[in-house]
Amino acid sequence: MARILHIEDDATNRLLVRKLLAAQGFEVIDAIDGLEGIRLACARRPDLILVDINIPHLDGYEVTLRLRGEPSLVGVPIVAITAEGDRDTSLAVGCDGFLQKPIDARTFARTIAGYLGGHRELQRPDASGEHLRQQSQRIVAHLEEKIAELSAANARLVELDRARTTFYRNISHELATPMTPIVGYVKMLLDGELGPTTRAQDKALRSMDDCVRRLRGVIDNLLDVTGLETGKMRFVLRDYDLNELVRRQLDAIGPAVEARKQILTRELPPGPLPAHGDAERLGRALAQLLDNAVKFTPDEGRIGVGLRVAPGDRHEIVVADSGPGVPPEQSSRIFEPFFQVDGSPTRLHGGVGVGLAIARRIVQGFQGEIQLQEPGQRIGGVVFEGAIFSMRIARRAAG
Repeated sequence: MARILHIEDDATNRLLVRKLLAAQGFEVIDAIDGLEGIRLACARRPDLILVDINIPHLDGYEVTLRLRGEPSLVGVPIVAITAEGDRDTSLAVGCDGFLQKPIDARTFARTIAGYLGGHRELQRPDASGEHLRQQSQRIVAHLEEKIAELSAANARLVELDRARTTFYRNISHELATPMTPIVGYVKMLLDGELGPTTRAQDKALRSMDDCVRRLRGVIDNLLDVTGLETGKMRFVLRDYDLNELVRRQLDAIGPAVEARKQILTRELPPGPLPAHGDAERLGRALAQLLDNAVKFTPDEGRIGVGLRVAPGDRHEIVVADSGPGVPPEQSSRIFEPFFQVDGSPTRLHGGVGVGLAIARRIVQGFQGEIQLQEPGQRIGGVVFEGAIFSMRIARRAAG
């Protein structure tokens, strides 16, 4: 059974051709524009190609020229079927036949069978060069038009990206301003500085304090994204103890780990690890990794954190979990701002998808790198098969 590829944007014409050819035992493949037609022709290698001239993206002349340069389609007849095209131009660019619309339903299938059997239309000897020159001019004009469209679209995207960055900066600052007194007053109420509270009020205030801290974390992340995209993320450098910094972050996630009955494995050196850099920002980068580990580790699962001295006057922090890990096809994108493995509105885990991007930028500020490691890493005698992140930072960061 002969396979016919029909490249036509009009649904009515596609249906008519399909009915006429299928009734005679032909297999018909439809393509609605030139780009899809080229893709299907190369993938399916039809026995004959019917191409309308006036189709979207690439017209029939351009499609024919492209297909004539495809080695796998050598010898496949191409027939123009059109109401607006020119016979001489169609034959000049490589068509083997030309059918004028509206087609003759009584003879159409027989005509196609003739092309499959070897029939070819001949072009006037004096027409080829002139029609090819005219078609080349049309192609150049088409390309210039597309380049102009792409340039305008790119300029618009740059403008939108600039507006997006400005929006994040403005909205983050507008949100951060009223958050300051909210955080302060909630703390004063919890500490009893504004008078005694009942047990029920204390419980409500603790719940509010937790929500306020989470909201403040989101706002801080948005502020950091603005700094990340504008290249204005600032670092305040001073001496600090890296071992103590890691222990504080582990203590901070303790309640979340305990609530989900997860097991936290530590592999930390016994004494201090003197370092120089922005300890507050590095703590936030580590907090992002730990937050990810808690979120993606199932209840009663394991989280591992290791701190080691690495070659080249560097320190390495490894955060591992026993969760599902990162799909290989998405591992190259997880450090992009706003990318989430599950970005659907119904996703199981919260967040806005900027944590890992912020962590990477902070680590880069420490002349370091953050990478996703292969499963099977050992921390504290436990082998982890989920997501494993390694942060290597310079012992003395230059900012």
